[in-house]
Amino acid sequence: MSKLNFQDLLDAGVHFGHQKRKWNPAMAPYIFGEKKGIHIIDLNKTLAHLEQVCAAMTQIAKSGKKVLFVATKKQAKEIVAERIKPINMPYITERWTGGMLTNFQTTRKSIRKMASIDKMKTDGTWETLNKREKLFKTRQREKLEKNFGSIVDMTRLPAAIFIVDILKEHIALQEAKRLNIPVFAIVDTNTNPKPVDFPIPANDDATKSISILLDQVCDSIKNGLEDRKNSKEKVDKEKEEVLETKEVSVSTEQDTNE
Repeated sequence: MSKLNFQDLLDAGVHFGHQKRKWNPAMAPYIFGEKKGIHIIDLNKTLAHLEQVCAAMTQIAKSGKKVLFVATKKQAKEIVAERIKPINMPYITERWTGGMLTNFQTTRKSIRKMASIDKMKTDGTWETLNKREKLFKTRQREKLEKNFGSIVDMTRLPAAIFIVDILKEHIALQEAKRLNIPVFAIVDTNTNPKPVDFPIPANDDATKSISILLDQVCDSIKNGLEDRKNSKEKVDKEKEEVLETKEVSVSTEQDTNE
């Protein structure tokens, strides 16, 4: 996907902030002006910040680390799930469970519990359970899947967290800050962007705005993953060539000795 320009952002309504009376003064540097009581976001700054975010995301993906995406508001949850699943990054679109990051060992226990229930169905244990136990385990598995199913592969704390709407996801933001995990986020005019390491000033309520920004972020991650794959293949090829050279050298020495 090509880089976004000013008109793309304008067409997607990225510039629409909240009503003037709901603004957070800390967002002043990102506000262009006001129209009919609505704050207008400076799209030049949106573009500049988006570029920084995309460059950082490419590097994180290239290093093989994970970015956790968090968006539980109804306008964003489906968009995030659709975009993030194909790039194999963890995401939370249901309820944020308190302590998900700060008490990560407990989170991992919940994920292992899911795995143990799944194992019961394959090793024959499931058939030894009575009807009531099966029902309890099934419901328990469904609840765990809803809350943790999308982070099953997150075996360690993420290298970064990307948030849509830091007001709604304030607990996730607090946990990330406490653990010094870099925070990327879409910040609207009603939020305080200061706790965010990589803010993207933009409309965080409109689906078009969220979609267009996430598409760029996901493309950056894809590029990083592709670079990582190519680098690995190059290293593997070089190793093979070195081994082949050594084998030829050994073979030549043997021939000479004979």
